[in-house]
Amino acid sequence: MARGKVKWFNNAKGYGFIIEDGKDEDLFAHYSAIDMDGYKTLKAGQPVSFETIQGPKGLHAVKIKSVPQLDDAPAEPTTSQGKKVKVKKPAKELPDRSLRLA
Repeated sequence: MARGKVKWFNNAKGYGFIIEDGKDEDLFAHYSAIDMDGYKTLKAGQPVSFETIQGPKGLHAVKIKSVPQLDDAPAEPTTSQGKKVKVKKPAKELPDRSLRLA
């Protein structure tokens, strides 16, 4: 699989372009070629892995998958609208204060 970064992606139109690492040619990326659960979208600058095929007007990226960056901190949980979600910490375990009869 090749690797590259998303040049741009238009959610409304459902397509964008990817630039393969070490190359200058743009690869067409359609939302139907994105391999992920949920809403299929890409963000500019996002690292991805993919395969290439020859399309009618040039190269297409297919089987597109997001590639996590090693230097990225874990993302904070968000809703589908991008709002931050508060994560509750587990309750502390309380000491056993039951009466013990000898």
